[in-house]
Amino acid sequence: MIHRMGVINIDPIKVLIVDDSAMVRKVLTEELGKDPQIRVIGAATDPYMAREMMLQQKPDVLLLDVEMPRMDGLTFLRKLMKYFPVRVIVVSSLAESGGEVALKALEYGALEVLAKPSASYSVKDMREQLLEKIKAVAKVSAYQLKRQAEKVAQTSPRNVPKLSLLRTTNKIVAIGASTGGTEAVREVLCRMPTNAPPIVVVQHMPEHFTKSFAQRLNENCAIQVKEAEQNEILAPGKALIAPGNRHLEIRRSGAVYYTVLTDGPLVHHQRPAVDVLFDSVANYAGKNAVGVIMTGMGRDGAAGMLKMMQEGAVTIAQDEKSCIVFGMPKEAIELGGVKKVTSLNNIAESILSFL
Repeated sequence: MIHRMGVINIDPIKVLIVDDSAMVRKVLTEELGKDPQIRVIGAATDPYMAREMMLQQKPDVLLLDVEMPRMDGLTFLRKLMKYFPVRVIVVSSLAESGGEVALKALEYGALEVLAKPSASYSVKDMREQLLEKIKAVAKVSAYQLKRQAEKVAQTSPRNVPKLSLLRTTNKIVAIGASTGGTEAVREVLCRMPTNAPPIVVVQHMPEHFTKSFAQRLNENCAIQVKEAEQNEILAPGKALIAPGNRHLEIRRSGAVYYTVLTDGPLVHHQRPAVDVLFDSVANYAGKNAVGVIMTGMGRDGAAGMLKMMQEGAVTIAQDEKSCIVFGMPKEAIELGGVKKVTSLNNIAESILSFL
């Protein structure tokens, strides 16, 4: 941080790009170079080159491809998180197989995933989201980064409530999360009993990645977890994950809630956006809803959560200590839309206590 004539200039975020594609390295370097808050300190073609550059220049954020020669990105990531924890954003292809690998990267300690530009995903879209993600993960403290690394080889205990303790209700649960949210969402859903109320989730992730995310959760949770489809009925014991690149809303027909997927504009640079889901839940579920906002950068979900509370819903925010990034919950709290603030370990229990 440099002081000149009373003006504080914050040093730019140092970013290292690791990708074997010359075109990707060129595009990322050019696009990131347009933001004065970010400085690309280098672009490595493989993990071996990246290792040497990291030792010399100590980047704040690493942009990592997962499919590279000599050493794949996943192997490199596991070594990094064990010996040299660093803030990592995985930049991968939109292919479904890429989604599976990127999801493993999140389990191994990466903080975010982003899709490379394609026919349906422009460089402009990528630039806006990547800049936001870089600025978000750059704020992750050394303490939180250490915690993230320690989680790599651990499995969270799943204290699933007994079925007899949960009453049958007509309530629904809406959850929103971003940076650090894949593990946070897993923690909550894996604590839900098989007769839990219907759950709808927006986790900021690209398309295909969300399908892999839902499939992995389904393997680990007592409830059914799947990627949401158009006009899908919300049912007890089932959680629906918003598809990447589609907004998820709910509607009501009589006593039945169902999904609506749309291709509307980005909201807070996101599609799906938490605010879009929460707004629809406020409109169609009102006091029959429980809203949860968890770790993530920015304001997405804050306005929607306030509207949910105003319509009689119970609203819960993850506390600062257990968040990877205390952005979205903080905004919701400051806006006055949160009834209860609690740690990640207590969110599932809190949800069930309000049903």
